[in-house]
Amino acid sequence: MHAHLRRAGRGLADGRQPRHRHGPDCQRRLARHGRPRAGVFRPGPVPGQDGRVRFPVRRARDEVALVSAPAAAAAPPRAWAQLVGYYASLGAVGLASAALGPTLPGLAEQTGVSLGGISLVFVARSVGYLAGSLLVGRLYDRLPGHPIMAAGLGLMAASLGLMPFAPWLWALAGLMAVLGAAEAAVDVGNNTLIVWTYGDAVGPYMNGLHFSFGAGAFLAPLVVAQVLGQGGTIAWAYWALAALTLPPALWLARLPSPGGRAPAAQAAPTAAAGGVSRYGLVALLTACFFFYVGAEMGFGAWVYTYAERMGLADAASAAYLTSAFWGALTAGRLLSIPLAARLRPRTLLAAALSGCLASVGAAWLWPGSPALLWAAALGTGFSMATIFPTLMAFASRRLALTGQITSFFFIGGSLGGMFLPWLIGQWVEPAGPRVVLAVIFSGLALDLAAFLALVAFTPRPAPPSA
Repeated sequence: MHAHLRRAGRGLADGRQPRHRHGPDCQRRLARHGRPRAGVFRPGPVPGQDGRVRFPVRRARDEVALVSAPAAAAAPPRAWAQLVGYYASLGAVGLASAALGPTLPGLAEQTGVSLGGISLVFVARSVGYLAGSLLVGRLYDRLPGHPIMAAGLGLMAASLGLMPFAPWLWALAGLMAVLGAAEAAVDVGNNTLIVWTYGDAVGPYMNGLHFSFGAGAFLAPLVVAQVLGQGGTIAWAYWALAALTLPPALWLARLPSPGGRAPAAQAAPTAAAGGVSRYGLVALLTACFFFYVGAEMGFGAWVYTYAERMGLADAASAAYLTSAFWGALTAGRLLSIPLAARLRPRTLLAAALSGCLASVGAAWLWPGSPALLWAAALGTGFSMATIFPTLMAFASRRLALTGQITSFFFIGGSLGGMFLPWLIGQWVEPAGPRVVLAVIFSGLALDLAAFLALVAFTPRPAPPSA
C-alpha cells in the first residue's frame, strides 16, 4: 500500500492526475464504502513535505482533515468520560494530601500527644506511599486499571472517614500509612492509564491532570475552614473529604479500562560525563528533589501551625492561608508553561529558588506582620510551582534518563517529604514556632547549593547536530 501511495504522491507532485487503477486496497475500500456519488467532492491523496502521502478525511459537514498513512490511533470513543474520572480522582488525592496541615493540631489533641509526637503521621504516610508505589505498578500491568483505581479511592475514603475514630497515635499512624498506599495506587494509575488512553497526544491532558491535583490541594483547606467556621469539628471535615472522594470511585468503576501498550523503543543511553561524575550527577539531582519536596511539604503542612502559634491568624484564617499557598502553587503551574518554552531550565530554576528564598526569608526575618506572611505564602507557592518539572527537564539535558534513575529522583523526593516535616515537628515546641520557617529556609538554601554544584561541576549539554 505504501508503494501505491508513493506513486500517487509523485503523480500529484508532477501535476498529473493519478490513474484509477484499483488495487487490492482500493477494492476493499470500495467494497466497504461504495463508489462516490455524482457531484460529491472526494478529494484525492495529497503529498506532504515530509514525503508521506496524506488522505483527506471528512470529519464534519464542511471540514476536511489530512490524516497520515498509516494514520495514528485515535482515542477511544469514551475517552472524555475516562478523562473526567482521572481528573476527579487525582483532585481527590490533592484533597487528602493538603488536609493534614489544617487538621494537625486537632489530631494531636484527639490522640493526646504533642505536636512533636503527631509529626509521626508524616513518616507513616510517606512509608505507605513508597510501599504502594513499589507494589501497585505490577498490578496495572496484569489487571484492568479502573477497578484498581476505584479500590484505591474507596480505601482513601475509608481511611479519611476513620481518622476521627483513632484515639491512639499508633492507630492514626496506621490509617495514615493505608492512606498513603491508597494515594500511591491512584497516583500511579492516573499517570499510567492516561498515557494508555491518549498515547503520543497525551501532553496537554497530562498537564491538566497535574493541575487537577493542585486544584484539590487548594480546595482542601477551604473545606476544613468552612466546616470549622460553621461550628463543626475536624471529624466533620474528614467525613466531608471522604464523601468527596467517593464519586470518582463510582464513576471509574462503571467505565471500561484502557488496554496496556508496550512502551516505544528508546534510544540507547549515553554516558553523562564519565563513570564517576555520572553517579555524582544522579546524587546531586536526587538531593535537589529531596530538599525541594521537603520544603514544599513542610511549608504546606506547618504554615497553619506557625500562623496560629505566632498569633498572626485564627483557626479559620490560618486554613485560608494554607489554601492561598496551594492556590498560588497551582496558578504558578499554569503560568510556568509558556515560561518553560522561552527560558532555559537552569535560568528558570535559579529564578524559582531565589524567589522561594526571598519569600520565606522575609517572613522569617520580620515575623510580626500578617500581611507579610500572606505575601510570603503566595510568593513561595508561586515560585515553587515550576521547580519539580524543571528539575526533570534539567536532568534530561545532563544525562540519559532511565527508569531506574528517575525512580531515584522520586524516592529522594518522598524521603524529603517525610524527613523535613518530621524534623520541624521535633523542634517546634522546644524552639518555638519560628523554627518552621528556619528549617524551610535551610532546606531551600541547601537545594540552591546542590543546584549550583550541578551547574558548576557538570558539562553543559552539547548543541543538537544538524
